[in-house]
Formats: sequence, C-alpha cells, structure tokens
Amino acid sequence: MADGPYKYIRDVDGKVSRVIRVGTRKSQLARIQTDSVIEKLQELYPDVLFEIVAMSTTGDKILDTALSKIGEKSLFTKELENALEKNEVDLVVHSLKDLPTTLPVGFTIGAVLKRENPHDAVVLHPKNEGKCLDSLSNKSVIGTSSLRRAAQLKKRFPHLEFKDIRGNLNTRLKKLDEHNDFSAIILAAAGLRRMGWEGRISQILGPEDCMYAVGQGALAIEVRSRDQDILEMVSVLNDPDTVLRCIAERAFLKHLEGGCSVPVAVDTEVKNSQLYLTGAVYSLDGSDSLKETMQTSINSNNQIEEQEKVDEKVQRVGITSLKVSGEDQDAAVKLGVDLGILLLSKGAKEILTIARQLNDAP
Repeated sequence: MADGPYKYIRDVDGKVSRVIRVGTRKSQLARIQTDSVIEKLQELYPDVLFEIVAMSTTGDKILDTALSKIGEKSLFTKELENALEKNEVDLVVHSLKDLPTTLPVGFTIGAVLKRENPHDAVVLHPKNEGKCLDSLSNKSVIGTSSLRRAAQLKKRFPHLEFKDIRGNLNTRLKKLDEHNDFSAIILAAAGLRRMGWEGRISQILGPEDCMYAVGQGALAIEVRSRDQDILEMVSVLNDPDTVLRCIAERAFLKHLEGGCSVPVAVDTEVKNSQLYLTGAVYSLDGSDSLKETMQTSINSNNQIEEQEKVDEKVQRVGITSLKVSGEDQDAAVKLGVDLGILLLSKGAKEILTIARQLNDAP
C-alpha cells in the first residue's frame, strides 16, 4: 500500500509499517556512517522500517583526477540528490564537508549530528613506524588529495614533498602500505575512527599544524525541505554545539566563495557561552596566508523548548535546525560572514583568485 511518495509495507500479521528509504554512497565508510545514523533513528522510532539505498557518485567514479581539478561542486552528492528529488529515497546521509554551502532548491540539511574529532591525522608507511612529520627524512613524499592540507603542511614542513592520492579510505591505505610511493598520507581522523582504524593514526594534527575543512567530522542528513514530518523526525539528532560551529564555518566559506578548488581552513570551539571561529585562506604553496579569529555570544542552553518551533522554511547556509535556537543560529551565520568580510578586506580575494587560477591551469 502507498500514500503519496511514501512507502508502506504490511507484515504477515497485517501490521502496516512505514518504510523510510535512506540514500548513501557505496563506500565502506559511507555505509558505516549511514548505519550509525539509522541505529539512532531506529531507537527513536522503533515502528519505522529503514531501508538502505546505496549508489555510486561522480566523485566515487573519477579516481584518476584530483578532486580540485574536476570543478564540480557536488561530486559526492548529486546522484543522491537526484534520488531524493525523484522520491526514490526519503533522506540521505552525507559527510557534511561534501555538501556545498548552497543546496539545490527544495533540499535542506535537517540534522547535523554530534561531531567526531574534526582534525586531520597522519598515517605512516609501516617502515616509518614511530616517526612523525617532523622526523621524516628530507624529500619524503606525503599523499593528500586536499589543497587545504597541502598548502598548510608545505609551509609548516618545508622538508617534505606532497603528491596527490585519490580513492576511498581503503584504497588510499592500500596504496600507502603496498607500495613505496608515499612515506605517509594525511586523512581525516573522523573517518579512521569510524572505520575502527584508530590504531593507524600516528599523529593528530592540531590547528597550529593544519586547520580542518569546513564541516569536517560531522554527519549531515539531507531531506526534501517540504517533508515536514521527515524534517521533524531527523531534527532530534541535531547536536546544538555542532550545528552552530558548522553554520559559522559554512557561512564563512560561502562568503569567501570557497570550495574544493581553493585552500580554506577553519577551527571552531564553543566555550563559556562563546562561539569561536578561526578562519584562514592560503596560496597553493602555503607561502601566502591570512588567518583571523572572531567570537560571538550564544545562549549556553541553546537547545530550545519543544513548543518554541523554529520556522522550517528558514535555511541557514543550507541547514534547517528545528531544535536549536534561531537567535543562536543567526549569530553563528553573522560570525562566519563577519570573519569572511574581515579576511576579504585584508586581501583574501587576491590569494584565493591566484590559487584558483593556478589550480585550474592544465
């Protein structure tokens, strides 16, 4: 039996259950992340059946080109959003850092879950066990597919060389372990931890070495913005501090008009009713950079009462967060925009324009 775009099934006893179809990428990490979200939803809604629909995205298929060179903003999201648009799935689980700061019309991020460690991690080739980036020999080759990581680390560790490495986590670790092309690779700590490969982490890079990507370490649930009931259903998974940090980060990136093809990095913290945002832009070789920190006050108890509904039509940098104070969300947006304005006034546009041109060069 069906009701509009929704799917229902009847079991042998005649009990009717609603089926929620959850879209995800096919990679092992994406599946682990999606399973963790479904587990949380299943606990909250035991009568609903959750069905996984896995698919490959453009970013999964093009493995011989650096992400920054492909020039497509929704590399890991487009196919999933097409399925959402056609009502083939009801919600999609993403890594938030894969989602552009402006979503296609009709979609919104209905939940941003509690953030895993957002920092980057160093994974060494087995022959370099016990070392760190500082102690690797001169001209050691480090694998990373991120302009942001390479720009910061080139400046911080000038004795190292950086080379592009593509593929999912499994593929990149295999390339590291089975060949002698790389002395180490840089990966997001969050992915390694979710895969249960924490033991491979040799070093976590703090903000003084390498600030992280906007939204890194956070999972997002994308839904159709008109589906009020699905929006309500997923909104209980919002983590207020993570929501505010990620809204500020995304507003900063959006104001700079940054994306995959330019080195933009952030570091955020919520402490003593203050939201702190540090943002930076870099030239491709890291020699030129701008970095500033700003803060704003937020209500320390930013989880709102049930009756004080936030308007579901209001999106902030692609996020609709029903369970987090609208006032605090607005403050987070303003913080990101203000920091973007400050960096642009100091010359960020020139740095990013040159970085983009150099990256786009054949």
